[in-house]
Amino acid sequence: MVYLNYNNLDDKTQQHLLSVSKEDIERQFGDKLKTYAKDHHLNYDTLLQEEAIRNLYNYSFVFNI
Repeated sequence: MVYLNYNNLDDKTQQHLLSVSKEDIERQFGDKLKTYAKDHHLNYDTLLQEEAIRNLYNYSFVFNI
């Protein structure tokens, strides 16, 4: 679960959540993504960014108001 303050949904917070998601994806699937990117001639950073955004939908967010 990710706990957020309702008043703090600015760009800095969004970038932090995205970076946490990237770290999570890299830790879980980093080697597989690198292999996939190499085999299909894709940019690894772009692929990681897209997967991190998709991963955000799997988080459970709790908003404190």
